[in-house]
Amino acid sequence: MNEKFLKKMFNSTRTPIINFGLADLSQQAQRLAGKLSISGVQPKLSVKLDKKSNELIVVNDGGEYILKPQIATFTHIPENEQCCMDIAEKLGIDIPLHCLLPLKDKSFAYVVKRFDRDKGTKIHQEDFAQLLEQNDKYKGSVEHIGRKLKDISSIPGYDLQLFFERVVLNFILGNGDAHLKNYSMLYKDGNTRLTPAYDIVCSKLVIPEEEDSALTINGKKNNLKRDDFEKLAEYFNIPTKVRYEKFEGKLDVMNQCIESSNMSQDKQKRFIEIINERLRRLELLKR
Repeated sequence: MNEKFLKKMFNSTRTPIINFGLADLSQQAQRLAGKLSISGVQPKLSVKLDKKSNELIVVNDGGEYILKPQIATFTHIPENEQCCMDIAEKLGIDIPLHCLLPLKDKSFAYVVKRFDRDKGTKIHQEDFAQLLEQNDKYKGSVEHIGRKLKDISSIPGYDLQLFFERVVLNFILGNGDAHLKNYSMLYKDGNTRLTPAYDIVCSKLVIPEEEDSALTINGKKNNLKRDDFEKLAEYFNIPTKVRYEKFEGKLDVMNQCIESSNMSQDKQKRFIEIINERLRRLELLKR
């Protein structure tokens, strides 16, 4: 990592140290006094930078970053998420600062800077499970999120366009686990806006039989095609010329991100196959 990135991410010119390994995670989690957040089977640790020791340390309060380590159930998820977020960034999707860092045992962890914190001050944020008062994060539709977003956003037309692009991005990248908690609104400076994109992984790489979408799109979760997204775009009143603008002609960009990632070569190859198949379904790639 170069100094410019380190300065933005950590306000430091030194790469932080993580002084614990996978074997220590249960102990680290216990330090959170029952406040460990688990999405599915992946633990998320709240950490902050101790500038004196240059270490990322686990904290109950005042966390500046979220750290996601490796998990036994699904291999190399941190590398997967890092690659997906790099692709999102290259395509012009708003995302938080993020990187891979080695734990003490040299295994990679994904570290992302919190966008709901500003110099230690918490910024109010609500995900759409909260906003829609839904206990089951997999119940509902993308259209339902869009309706609520339109009602509460300070810039509804623009936020709907950004939301549509993220739904398309998740489909292209094979993320069939984008549920209600993976989309949120941020309340800042008197405005209510869609947050940066987060928690993007190619779940199709590790769960081949997973559905196309965690939430229904045009009444469907599987066999999604261009027509389904066109109907979604019409429902959201997204202008035709901007619907797929971020994705057209960007296969090489996505391939470059994958090939320069820390994923194994077999996973890189499979990921590229998934993206090609999804782009064909969206009619953004010739057969």
